[in-house]
Amino acid sequence: MGNLWYGGTIYTMEEEGHRVNAIYENDGKIMAVGEPNVLREQYPIEQEFKFDGVMLPGFIDSHLHIIGHGERLLRLDLTYSQSREELLKQIETKVKQLEPGEWLVAEGFNENNWDNPKVIHRNELDAISPEHPVVLTRVCRHALVANSKAIEIAGIHNQTTTPEGGVIEYDEDGGLTGYFLDQAQELIKEYMPEADQAYLEKTINTSVNDLLSHGIVSGHTEDLAYYGGFQKTYEAYQNTVGTINNFRAHLLVHHEVVDDFKQAGYNTDQRDDWLEFGAMKIFSDGALGGRTAYLSQPYADDPTTKGVLIHSDEELYDLIKKARAYNMAIAVHAIGDAAVEIIVEILEEIPAPEGKYDRIIHAQIMRPDIIKRLTQLPVILDIQPTFVSSDFPWAIDRVGQDLIETSYPWKTFIREGILCAGGSDAPIEEVAPIRGISAAVNRQSSFDGNVYLPEESLTVFEAISLYTTKPAMVIGKEDRQGKLKPGFFADFVILDQDPFEISASDLERVEVKQTVVGGHPVYNK
Repeated sequence: MGNLWYGGTIYTMEEEGHRVNAIYENDGKIMAVGEPNVLREQYPIEQEFKFDGVMLPGFIDSHLHIIGHGERLLRLDLTYSQSREELLKQIETKVKQLEPGEWLVAEGFNENNWDNPKVIHRNELDAISPEHPVVLTRVCRHALVANSKAIEIAGIHNQTTTPEGGVIEYDEDGGLTGYFLDQAQELIKEYMPEADQAYLEKTINTSVNDLLSHGIVSGHTEDLAYYGGFQKTYEAYQNTVGTINNFRAHLLVHHEVVDDFKQAGYNTDQRDDWLEFGAMKIFSDGALGGRTAYLSQPYADDPTTKGVLIHSDEELYDLIKKARAYNMAIAVHAIGDAAVEIIVEILEEIPAPEGKYDRIIHAQIMRPDIIKRLTQLPVILDIQPTFVSSDFPWAIDRVGQDLIETSYPWKTFIREGILCAGGSDAPIEEVAPIRGISAAVNRQSSFDGNVYLPEESLTVFEAISLYTTKPAMVIGKEDRQGKLKPGFFADFVILDQDPFEISASDLERVEVKQTVVGGHPVYNK
C-alpha cells in the first residue's frame, strides 16, 4: 500500500518543462508517475495527498556546514547589524545576560554593511565587556575579533608567532587589534569552551529543522574536525540524521581527521540513503572579505597583499596524494584565481579516482585560461549563487575591474560543460535555495539593487538544476535523487508559485509550503 500525490503542478526535472499529473510512492520511493485515475487502477492506495501548489524534487544544498548553521540559529546573530553602533549595542545587551566567566560567541558580522566599513577593535569590546571573553565571528568564518579577556586566556601577545596561513592584525601603534584571520583564529579557538555531545545534537536538530523549512531534503556538509574530534561529531550525526530527522547528509572529511576516519574503518564507497561520507576537505586560501583569498595580482584596494595560502604547494600536493592513497576525491576551498590555478596544476598530475569527481568549492575569482583547463578534468564546481548578491559591488573594489569581469562566471562554467552544483555555504550565507535560484537568474546586488555581469545569468531551469539534479550527480546518486521519476527517493518540495511561470524579479518571493522526505511530510508552512 502506497500514497498518491496529485492536484498541483509537478515538474520532474528530467528535462525542461517536463510535467506529470500524479506520483505514486511507497516505502520512501517513487514507484510510478502518470495520471491519478490510472495510478488508482494500477496500485493499492493507502492515502491520497491532494496538494495545491507546484511540486519539485526536494532541494539539495551541495555545500554547507550543518552544525555551523545550527550555531548561528542558537547564538547571537550579528548578520543584519547595519552599523557598528547597532552591533555593539547587541553585544552590550547580551553580556548582561551571561553568567560570571561565561564566553560570548556571536556570529556573522559583516563590516561591509556599514557606512564606515572598518572592523571592530578589541578596545571597543573591552569597553563593553572587560570581564567576559568575547569572540565575534566574521560572516565568512575566515576571521574573528576577540576582546582582551579572550586574548589573555589564549596567552596571545605582541611576540606571538603568526601561524602559517594566518594573519594577526596590529594597529599603527603596534598593539593587537583583536582581529585574527584564517589559521590565526585557531590561537583563540583552542581556548574556547568545547562543545559537548548534547550541544552538537541540539545544533544538528535545530539546523535540520530549519533546512527542511526551506525545502532542503539533503545537504553536503563539512564539520567533522571542529567540535572535539571526528568520532564525537560523527556520533552526533548518527544520533540525529536519519533517526530523529528525516534528512540525507553527505559528510565531507576534513584532512585533519581523515586518518581518524580511516583508522575507524570507514571509507567513501560505503553508500547509505541517509548518512554517508564523501571527499576529503582541504582549505587552500582564505576569503575575499578579509583579503585572504589568494589572487594572481595584488588587491586593488590594498596593493600590499595578494592574499594568504593556507598550505604551501608541497603540502597541498602531499594532502592530495594522501587522498588518492585512501581512494578519495578531494573537495578544496579555493576562492582566488591563483589558489584555483595551484589546485588545477596538481589535479592535472594526480586526477580523481576513476568514477569520482574532485570538487573545487567557491571558484569565485576566475580567469578564462583556468576555466579551459578545468574542462579537461573530472572536477565539479560547488558554486554559491548568493555570493553575487552579497559580494557586489564591494568585490569590484577588492579585486579590480579587469579581474572581476571574468569572475562569478556561472553561465560560462555551464556553457563550457563543467558540472556545477549549488550551495549556500551556510552559515556564511542564507540557507534558502529560493534565494540562490533568484540570485543565479537575476544577479542583483542586495546592497545597491544593480545587476552585475548579466551575461552570466542562468535560466530558471539551470538554476533549479543546481539544487536538484546536479548535486545528486556530484555524489553518484543521479539514479535515485534529484528527479521525480520511478526508482527515485520520494523527496519533494511544494512551492506556492510556479518559478517557471512568474517573472524573474518575483522569484525571491516564492515560498515553501511543504517539504516531504521519503514520502513523509516533515514541514508544513
